[in-house]
Amino acid sequence: MNHRTLAGKTYPLGARVEGKGVNFCLYSKHAQQLELLLFDDVTHQPTQVIKLDPQVNRTYHYWHIWVQGIGTGQIYAYRVHGEYKPEEGLRFDPTKVLLDPYAHAVIGDDIYDRNLAKRYGEDNCTHALKSVVADLRPYDWEDDDYPRIPLSSTIIYEMHVGGFTRRSNSGVAPEKRGTYAGLIEKIPYLQELGITAVELLPIHQFDEQDVIREDLENYWGYDTVSFFAPHRGYSSDRSKLGPLDEFRDLVKALHKAGIEVILDVVFNHTAEGNQAGPTLSFKGIDNPTYYILEEDWVHYKNYSGCGNTFKANHPVCNNLIIDSLRFWVSEMHVDGFRFDLASILGRDIEGTPEMISSVLDHIENDPVLAGAKLIAEAWDAAGLYQVGDFINFGDWFGEWNGPFRDDVRRFVKGENNTVKSLAARFLSSSDIYTKPNRQPNHSIHFVTCHDGFTLHDLVSYSKKHNEANGENSRDGCNENHSSNYGVEGHTDDSHIKNLRRRQMKNFWLILLLAQGTPMLLMGDEVARSQYGNNNAYCQNNELSWFNWDDVENKQGLLRFVKKAIHLIQSLEIFQQEQILKTYENDHEPYLIWHGTKLYTPDLTDYSHSIAFTLHHPQAQEYFYGVLNAYSEGLDFDLPRPPHGKNLYCLADTCNDSPNDFHNIDNAPIINGDRYYVRDRSCILLMAK
Repeated sequence: MNHRTLAGKTYPLGARVEGKGVNFCLYSKHAQQLELLLFDDVTHQPTQVIKLDPQVNRTYHYWHIWVQGIGTGQIYAYRVHGEYKPEEGLRFDPTKVLLDPYAHAVIGDDIYDRNLAKRYGEDNCTHALKSVVADLRPYDWEDDDYPRIPLSSTIIYEMHVGGFTRRSNSGVAPEKRGTYAGLIEKIPYLQELGITAVELLPIHQFDEQDVIREDLENYWGYDTVSFFAPHRGYSSDRSKLGPLDEFRDLVKALHKAGIEVILDVVFNHTAEGNQAGPTLSFKGIDNPTYYILEEDWVHYKNYSGCGNTFKANHPVCNNLIIDSLRFWVSEMHVDGFRFDLASILGRDIEGTPEMISSVLDHIENDPVLAGAKLIAEAWDAAGLYQVGDFINFGDWFGEWNGPFRDDVRRFVKGENNTVKSLAARFLSSSDIYTKPNRQPNHSIHFVTCHDGFTLHDLVSYSKKHNEANGENSRDGCNENHSSNYGVEGHTDDSHIKNLRRRQMKNFWLILLLAQGTPMLLMGDEVARSQYGNNNAYCQNNELSWFNWDDVENKQGLLRFVKKAIHLIQSLEIFQQEQILKTYENDHEPYLIWHGTKLYTPDLTDYSHSIAFTLHHPQAQEYFYGVLNAYSEGLDFDLPRPPHGKNLYCLADTCNDSPNDFHNIDNAPIINGDRYYVRDRSCILLMAK
């Protein structure tokens, strides 16, 4: 049937159910003609093609129409007509079926063909992704509210929705493995671990076929095709709007468990790639509006390393980013965002870095986003590096602290000239983050993340092994500051295995004791391995998935991590919102550095150890710790604890489980005025 239409409205963008019909609106400055396609089935040709009249259905650059007799669940898409003049930046192709940039649901992932979308002039209708009209109002949130956990009490767990439960040993029913629903079943594990926030690798609808070889699959998801739709591949509910409800079920369940949800969002590029890439949405709607182009207008500026760069500071793109973030906060109850390659958002519409970015300014000061956690990966793939100076005028963004990762790795490995840097990283990198009144917890510090070695591989491989990715191991970072400690990869040598386990515990203790907000990588707590692959973006298989057998097999390491997390969550000194003082006083928490002799830290180039006192006088919390990366043991002078108290050994990473971490109630007392810290070991003593 042909549906009656009216002129429609310019706002809101996307598809909105209004009365007995749906209002559609799309921005395209350079389009000459627009067609709205309505489908009864995602695999068929459209049941109705509605041509928009520029005289009736266009206001300025906004194309709009109201269609009677359709509603929630309607499948739709666009064809956009215009000139194909790449030398002028125009790449219109009316044979391509295009997604609505504002669609809340995307369908067709099981029939989609990326290669067909690349070929100009070839109809891809029966193999194209399509949009679905969604009405978000009926969902029952059951009085859900945002936990609003302060950064000073936050423990972030970076994880992959699919990879967390996809293995058969996850205990999740087959139809729920690798889905939002599967993750819900594993929330008790996250609670027991002690994390307070999950940082989900991209869950915006992405292109799983955007890989170098057709026998591989895009796993990480940094190839967005829709900034408003939850990825259908992570939904066990395959109905047209199933992913929306299942994702909201996940958020609601995590909130009930006291866990926040942070989304890794990719506004720096899209899955459409460069001039040879597919036409899926933005490229076919208005290419020069959405992408930063080279001076020849044919090629794309590639600050992302992924083929194109989204023109974030164009007013239309700026609005889209803000609208997307508002949607995920207000309609999906998300608690925050980690911005992939966020420095790109600070480039102007020609790609030049700006002192003040309109989109970043807007994000930080938007009332809907107030209170949301905002975390920047403060660099891009073109050499722009802004850690410590990401946003010149604001103070709300946190930043991934890349120097923490590198300097801690170098120290634990035993490299020279590392102790002075380690001391700075331990105190929230105050040498890098120099802005007045900046909270130390805006430093998001980590030793590993999805991009690079897992913690197990960091102490098991001296070089990357990415052969399975199909690029002859040219991909992935070369500077890993890793070591295999004698044998590359797997070994049965008990001495090497013990040393590797000790080094992992050293990393954990430094990560969790250091001032700032710690981020853990999924599976590191049970020594998950990728067998030396440090760029597993295309490995959607057991190489990347969480192995639930490790939870049983690595109980010792898991216990150590749980104990360390519980410790820092239970004491005030580890949840300070100001940088610790570095001098003794009776009123404020402080940290004093030591060497083998009290008050004399060795910060020379060839030193490999440092000790410290942590004291919170008001809370009556007192610690002494040693970080020894030497290949030999050392004697350290012990401080005198507060009057009437003794020192007890909470942690010694050289010991085997369960003697590597004690509860304070059963910790062994330390007698004498010196403590022998064994080679490549860390200790933590507490006064009681």
